[in-house]
Amino acid sequence: MPAPRSSSAARRGGKASNIPQVPWREPRPAPIVLVSGPEEICAERAIAGIRTYLRAEDPAVEVSDLRADDYESGSLLALASPSLFGEPRMLRIAGVERCTDAFLAEAVAYLEHPQDGATVVLRHTGASVRGKKLLDAIRAGTGGGIEIACPAIKRDDEKADFAAGEFRAAGRRIVPQALRALVSAFSDDITELAAACQQLINDVEGDVTPEIVERYYGGRVEVSAFVVADTAIAGRLGEALVALRHALASGADPVPMVAAFAMKLRSMARVAGSRESNAALAARLGMKDWQVDRARRDLAGWNERSLGLAIQATARADADVKGAARDPIFALERMITVIATRAPYGEAGR
Repeated sequence: MPAPRSSSAARRGGKASNIPQVPWREPRPAPIVLVSGPEEICAERAIAGIRTYLRAEDPAVEVSDLRADDYESGSLLALASPSLFGEPRMLRIAGVERCTDAFLAEAVAYLEHPQDGATVVLRHTGASVRGKKLLDAIRAGTGGGIEIACPAIKRDDEKADFAAGEFRAAGRRIVPQALRALVSAFSDDITELAAACQQLINDVEGDVTPEIVERYYGGRVEVSAFVVADTAIAGRLGEALVALRHALASGADPVPMVAAFAMKLRSMARVAGSRESNAALAARLGMKDWQVDRARRDLAGWNERSLGLAIQATARADADVKGAARDPIFALERMITVIATRAPYGEAGR
C-alpha cells in the first residue's frame, strides 16, 4: 500500500500542513501522531489501531496515558524515554486543546528531540486554539510526525460513508437500501450508529438486508419511513401500505415519512435522463456515486409523467400532514397509492 501523501494544500488552523495525512481507518505509528478533530469515535478507533499495530510488532510495548490539561512537569520525557530493556513505548496524551503552559513548553521542546522507539499520540479536538504553537510545529514537520484528522460527521452522505466503511472494514456487505435505513435510524448519534453497525456485523451472517435492519431497529421512526418509501417506489402497493401501518403503529410521524419520500424522489428527478457516468454525474450534482446509482435503479419503470405525478402527490401530502387536511393518514395512503401505481389517485388497476 502506498504511503499517504503529505498534503501541503490541506489547511489546519490557517497553516498548510507539511506532514502526511493518514486516514483514521488506516492508522500507523510515527514518532509524533497528531489526532485532530472533534469526531471522538474516529479518534478512538485511530488510537486503538495504533496500539494494535505496535503490539503486533512487539507485544512488550509499554502503553502510558497522560492528561495535557492536568500535567506534572517532566512526565512527557520520563514516559517517552527508553526503559532499561529498551521496549517500544506508546504515550497517549489527551486534552491537548486544554493543555497547561508546562505541557506546551515541554511538548514543543520534545519535538526537537523525539525519543527512539517512542510513539507519542497527541489528541486535540479542535475545541479551542489552545496549543496552536504545538500544532503548528508538528504540521511544519518538526519531530517527523503524521496527522490523523477526525472531522465532524454531520451530513447524511458522511454518515453513510462512515457506516459503509464499518461493514467494508469487517469484510461484510450491506445492501444500499439497508444502509440508508440504518443511517436514517441513527442519524442523531454517530456513536449509536457505530454500535448498530457492529451489532449487525457480529450478529448477522451473510449480507445485511433491509429486512434484517427492520427486524433489529424497526422501532426507529426513520427506518420505517425509508422502508415504506423504497417499497412504494418499487411499485409494491400492498407491501407499502402494510409497512406504513407498521411504521405508524411504531410511532412514526407523518411529516418525516413524507420527507423520506421527497428526498428519494428528488434524487430520482435529478439524475433522470442523464447519460453521464455515475462518477461524473455525482461530481456535477454534489452527490455520492452510490446515491446516483441507487436513484438510477429506483427509476426503473418510471417515466417523466409518472415521476411528475409522484412529485405532485408528495407535495400535496406534505401540505396535508402539516395541517392542510384533517386526516394525515389518508393523505399518506393517497400519496403511496399514486407512487406505487404510478398513476393518478383512483386510477389504480384501470
